[in-house]
Amino acid sequence: MEIPSLNKQQEFTLASVTDLTSPDSSLSSSSVVATFSCVNEVKELRFQESESSDCFSFDLSSTQLFKLGQLQFICVADSSGSAMEKSSFCRGVVIKFRDEKESKDFCDSFEECKKDSVKQGSSVPNGTVVSANKSKFDDKIEAASAKMYFHYYGQLLHQQNMLQDYVRTGTYHAAVMENRSDFSGRVVVDVGAGSGILSLFAALAGAKHVYAVEASEMAEYARKLIAGNPLLAERITVIKGKIEDIELPEKADVLISEPMGTLLVNERMLETYVIARDRFLSPNGKMFPTVGRIHMAPFADEFLFVEMANKALFWQQQNYYGVDLTPLYVSAHQGYFSQPVVEEQFYEIDIPLKFTASVCTRIHGLACWFDVLFDGSTVQRWFTTAPGAPTTHWYQIRCVLSQPIHVMAGQEITGRLHLVAHSAQSYTINLTLSAKMWGPGANQGGILQTSSCKLDLKEPYYRMSQPQVYPTQEPPAQSQDIHIHSDDLEEVELLQQTANAQL
Repeated sequence: MEIPSLNKQQEFTLASVTDLTSPDSSLSSSSVVATFSCVNEVKELRFQESESSDCFSFDLSSTQLFKLGQLQFICVADSSGSAMEKSSFCRGVVIKFRDEKESKDFCDSFEECKKDSVKQGSSVPNGTVVSANKSKFDDKIEAASAKMYFHYYGQLLHQQNMLQDYVRTGTYHAAVMENRSDFSGRVVVDVGAGSGILSLFAALAGAKHVYAVEASEMAEYARKLIAGNPLLAERITVIKGKIEDIELPEKADVLISEPMGTLLVNERMLETYVIARDRFLSPNGKMFPTVGRIHMAPFADEFLFVEMANKALFWQQQNYYGVDLTPLYVSAHQGYFSQPVVEEQFYEIDIPLKFTASVCTRIHGLACWFDVLFDGSTVQRWFTTAPGAPTTHWYQIRCVLSQPIHVMAGQEITGRLHLVAHSAQSYTINLTLSAKMWGPGANQGGILQTSSCKLDLKEPYYRMSQPQVYPTQEPPAQSQDIHIHSDDLEEVELLQQTANAQL
């Protein structure tokens, strides 16, 4: 189809147009016209009823078009400063066509005219960049990592694995359904919607409308799944794009998301969750989940330590098919102990540690897990990945020291867990644990022994073997928690517990 230049107006007759900022303002007759035109060198899209002065105008350089169905679309843009402007963040209209041919012709014209409006190299607010400009996501994440990340979550296999984590899925379902009053009649944004299951839960709970935002190819599967549930589909809009880039036609009353990675922060999805809060959540809006906590405790596990150490023994061979492998032994040993064992930016997280032991043992590292709170108006529900709780696909992680620390009863263990974000969507972990002098005169003593390790949270060692049978004993030390709250997720609050715990 040949698209005429915008020097000439293009007109399309529509079935109806509804202003989302004022649902009562609806144009519906046989004479509702959409017009692409150029006014004072600004490319515009205007909707107007021929016998009325009311109209909706959009600057094409900042306008997005999203498909709701074969004949229905939503058109959103930044406020243009027109007299009809009712919101300071963006505007939107729902448009309906009379038949599929008109729908297709309009979409073709929209895409061509939009390209023409930004061909000089400008970038539109939703992150559709024609020049070399980057979005916030692109600025912090390397392209190769993002490609692998979205490819992974774009596969049904991995979505199924998460859906079949019944502790995870069941907790989300319960948190939504037990708090229907938070969702009924409300606008919901699903951040990183994946298969769309949380959007469907929100619609089941009575949400007025749900915007399911998903950047991977899974967005197409989500559309198909949602369309297959027609009683809910009319209240769900799937938007393919990054939360950092897209625009929405209205503020959200509720954000729902599953932003948790290993150790809560892996994959750096929490940062996107915070950006969604800052961009789209209305004042006094709710977040599901609301609070995140990281727990940690020293652990003693001789079997795990030996298992890790033995992995490097391969490189101690002096005659491997005539080749001496020993020059790589030290590097291999360091490599195995650089893997955590999985049983507006959070760039740097620094956590001081303090515990007290009550029996003699060797401390082999630090065990960590997390939980999150769904702080509903009716029911507060916790979801936990703690040891002893029902197993989830997050398991727990253990940061293993290459040199264990010997401790005695009453000895104080101090240290620091330092996490620094990197562009591969994860964190470098630096752990230091030290044992101080104990017994009489300990207050005057210093550090007796220290052990450190450096790990990459993105490259864990998944230990799926059956756990060893250990003698029954109490935990090595009392766990320590950090809390992450939805109202200030950029800050990490450390809740120190000076340990009187039993080891």
